[in-house]
Amino acid sequence: MNNQEFVVTKEETGERIDKFLTSKLTDITRSHIQKWIIEEQVTVNQLPVKSNYKVHMGDTIKLIIPAVKEVPITPTPMFLDIVYEDQDLLIINKPVDMVVHPAPGHYEDTLVNGIMHHCKTSLSGINGELRPGIVHRIDKDTTGLLVVCKNDHSHVHIAEQLKEHKVDRLYEAIVYNNVKEDTGTIEGPIGRHPIHRKKMSINFKNGKEATTHYKVLNRLEHGFTHVELKLETGRTHQIRVHMASINHPLLGDPLYGPRNSHMKLPGQMLHAKTLGFIHPSTGQYMSFTASRPIDFENALLRLGYKK
Repeated sequence: MNNQEFVVTKEETGERIDKFLTSKLTDITRSHIQKWIIEEQVTVNQLPVKSNYKVHMGDTIKLIIPAVKEVPITPTPMFLDIVYEDQDLLIINKPVDMVVHPAPGHYEDTLVNGIMHHCKTSLSGINGELRPGIVHRIDKDTTGLLVVCKNDHSHVHIAEQLKEHKVDRLYEAIVYNNVKEDTGTIEGPIGRHPIHRKKMSINFKNGKEATTHYKVLNRLEHGFTHVELKLETGRTHQIRVHMASINHPLLGDPLYGPRNSHMKLPGQMLHAKTLGFIHPSTGQYMSFTASRPIDFENALLRLGYKK
């Protein structure tokens, strides 16, 4: 346990308590502080409050920060396609068929196992026991770029940029059916499917706001379309759910599209090709691009794509 105590000054009066604590604890995200407020780890004058409580001069605010739980995740030597690395972060080009972080039933051979071996003790711990260093993720069968944070300072800064929609994320995908409009936007809250618990769905009752922009790159043979997608939000399975909702599920995605594809594929044809953000220490904008993997290229060629 790590106890923190603050007394509100006259100049700080009127500020929301979650914002007040975020300014005091620069290595903790606002969403994490809000979670602790809900769990009553935060008290004002010995009483629990809500996140929208506005502090008053003289308030004594106490925060109990729970210790991060140590879970035995085995560091595993593996090849990592590292696009960029410095003292704050790693940019990794993830291959198909790799789980990003351990989960019940899958604690080995994940990206986290690999980066724990590569980085040793230099990883952020904000996400606790299961996701050291992981500030965002991509699905097991999605390829492409993601950022790994080596310290809590970097984690907070990248997490805030993600929350404020300031991280540029571009994907390429092959989808079923001809996308008639050259560009478009899909908006629909995404939440857990009410019946099929392994699936997500557009859920207006319990879903979280989600926005995906798309642009047609190539109209292919057999009624397929090659598209570029830009995320504003980053909900679980967002692109897969949104494209399926407008009758354009991803090729190779049996969960949201046809169970049987007319070609053998290792997973959905979805590639996180571009990742851009402000570096947490230098303040400079950085952008990275990863080429399409061979399976994606071969699928395009088989569908009549001309280089």
